Amino acid sequence: MKFTERFNELIALSEKTQVEIAAEIKVSKQCISDYKSGKSFPSLQTLCLICLCLETSADYLLGLTDEY
Repeated sequence: MKFTERFNELIALSEKTQVEIAAEIKVSKQCISDYKSGKSFPSLQTLCLICLCLETSADYLLGLTDEY
């Protein structure tokens, strides 16, 4: 799924750890692991926080555009 691929890509490109991202978007590190593996997907509110944290658009994360 596009979200999982792109979420992993953006985390790798960022200089933030999974723990830092989890703290910034107010979820557990386990949630980040679940998003990375495709076990679960963020709520709309959390998706918005992920976009702010990773400086990208929801359209990019969801695979609607190739520009972030």
